[in-house]
This record gives sequence, structure tokens and C-alpha cells, in this order.
Amino acid sequence: MTDIVELSALEPDFNTNPYPHYAELRAKGPVHQVRLPDGRDVWMVVGHDEARAALVDPRLKKDWSSHPDWQPVEGTGQLLANMLQSDPPRHTRLRKLVTRAFTARAMEALRPAVQRITDDLIDAMLAKAAGGRADLVESLAYPLPMTVICELLGVPDLDRERFRRWSDAFVTSDGPTGRDGSEIEMARYLDQLIEDKRHTPGPDLFSTLIRTTDEDGDRLSGDELVGMAFLLLVAGHETTVGLIANGTLALLRHPDQLAALRADFGLLDNAVEEMLRYDGPVETSTWRYTGEPVEIGGTRVPAGVPVIVALGSAARENGRFVAPDSFDITRDTRGHLAFGHGIHYCLGAPLARMEGRIAIRTLLERCPDLALDADPATLTWRPGILMRGPVRLPVRVS
Repeated sequence: MTDIVELSALEPDFNTNPYPHYAELRAKGPVHQVRLPDGRDVWMVVGHDEARAALVDPRLKKDWSSHPDWQPVEGTGQLLANMLQSDPPRHTRLRKLVTRAFTARAMEALRPAVQRITDDLIDAMLAKAAGGRADLVESLAYPLPMTVICELLGVPDLDRERFRRWSDAFVTSDGPTGRDGSEIEMARYLDQLIEDKRHTPGPDLFSTLIRTTDEDGDRLSGDELVGMAFLLLVAGHETTVGLIANGTLALLRHPDQLAALRADFGLLDNAVEEMLRYDGPVETSTWRYTGEPVEIGGTRVPAGVPVIVALGSAARENGRFVAPDSFDITRDTRGHLAFGHGIHYCLGAPLARMEGRIAIRTLLERCPDLALDADPATLTWRPGILMRGPVRLPVRVS
């Protein structure tokens, strides 16, 4: 393949609704070389089976510090010392040290707090709704997961708006790290936060990670603690923002499915899985690179080049899902890749699912007249191809 797909030529429609464009790419083949709007070339996997295989292929590397041409921004190396940007055996070691904090039992113990925070946010939204109108992103989808993850990790209240700015810079950069100086600010802040918790530990997860050792006496180094803090804070809330916003939008645009869910909340778990499949919060995977020449879906991808997996495209492949462009909360959703696949499968998926279920159900119960308050075609979507979600979601709540 020699043709390069210019994503900038598909804008702004690609950002608003990428799925028809992904369908066109899949019809031509499961792997394409694309040029991002900033001019960088990457290889994109768009087929479902090929995506699933690529996510577990050890020849696709995540540790960019091993790439011969990698030049990280000075002062940001600590942020890269995390599981998501590591390969085995380091990845195996890091994941082992933090997995115990994310067991199903540990996440279930957070349910009362998640419900309390959700109730408080919806109370505030209803009290402030001018003329019965509100922005669901600002009122619920963003503050819920941010408040939960900050309480879990023990981040002071006054720092949460800074985290929003830093996180936005990372997830809209389309690259392995952010590129506006936010990474330097965040690394310095996290380094100081961890140092403070060494001297004044609390019941939070950061303090637990600082104290955690395994049976061999292994523990996270200072840089690894900063990297893990970065990963948990950014990944710990970004996916849930999109899940709540995109999922609510899908329901409001499909009144028959909304009515079915209101009539039977026993469908809630599967409805959330369909939200993740139909218009999931993570459009593409984080970057990998080929450690050697790799054949993916019959296409030879050369060594040393960046590869991204289009999770949103894989979720709409007709060979894997029946009528994939339809939103159906009763469908068999098994096989969707919204949280990834393989060793890098999202550690916080149980927490994101729980937050999504609680938020959606509570919202529908508290707002029986919930309706979209804007033409869907006029919504502005987050820039970049990593995270997907509307910047604002105007709704009528009463």
C-alpha cells in the first residue's frame, strides 16, 4: 500500500461522525497508512479481527523509550514510567503491584460513594437548571468520574481544575504524550504530591501504593509512582466522561431504546455495554510502534513506525456485529474492544462500568422528562482521535 489517507481532508465531518469514513476504509482493507491533521503519519488498523490481534501482538511495542528516534520532552520521563507505556517484563511487574487495589471487591466498596456523588451532582444540576436546561457534560459526565478518582487517590479539591486542563492537553494531542507544556507541570505536581504523602500518608490509594510491596519485597520506585499517578488520574476519569455523555446522547437519539430501558432497568448492564460498543469513549488506542516488520491483515507494516488501533471502527464491523450501525441495548455485545484487549486491558474498567450504570440509571429516574436540547448536528466534539465525546451536551431536565 502506498496511498496515504489524509484525515484532514475528511474534517470536520470525520471529527463529528467518523463511522462512515471508517466503513469506507474497512471496505478497502483492514490496515491503512494515514496522515494526522498535524502532518504525522501513522498506520491505522480498522478491521475488528485485525484490531483484536494487533492489541495482543508483542511485536507492537508500547515502551517508547526504547524507540531509536524517541525524544521525550525534558522533565517528563516520570510520566512514561507506567503500565500503559511499558512492555513485559516491566509491564507484568507494574501491573502486579497495583492490581490488588482494583479488585472487583475493592471497586464494589466504592458503590455508596459513587451513588452519593451522583445524587449530589444531580441535585445541583436540577437546582441550577435555568429554564429546565443544563449541560450534562459540565453537570454530571465530567465531575462524577473526576470527583470519584480524586477522592480515591487523595488529590486535594483545589487541584481538580488544573487536572482537567492537563488531562485535556494529553488526550487531544493525538500522540504518545501531551505537547503544550502540561506534561512538565503535571510531572512536577505529582512528584510533590507523592513526596507529601510519604510524610503524611492517608487512607487513599496513592498512600497505599507508596507502602505496597509484593511477596518478594518489590515496590514502585519514585518515577514509577509518578507514572502510575499520571495514568490513574488521566485514564481514571476520561473514559467515564465519554461513556456517560455518549451513552446518554445515544439513548436520547433513540427514543425506542430509551423507553425500553425505562421500562426495564434489568437491561441496564447490557445497555451500558452497547453504549461502549456503539459510540465508545476511546476512539483509537494509544500509540504503539513496530519493533520489527509486521504483517497485519495482509499488509506489511515496516519496523519502527507508529501504529494505532481504531477501536471505534472495530466496533462497527458488519462481520462481527449484526447491523452494527444500529443502537440496540438488547444485542449481544461480546467482542467489543472499548476497554482494549490483552495485557493492556483497562484496569479500571469495572469502576467505569459501575459509574456509568449508576449515573445513567439515577439520571433517568430523577429526570423523567430528560430530552436533548440541541440539534445533534450542531454538537461540537472533542478534537483528536483518541477520546470521543461532545464538548457540551445541552439537555432539558424538566
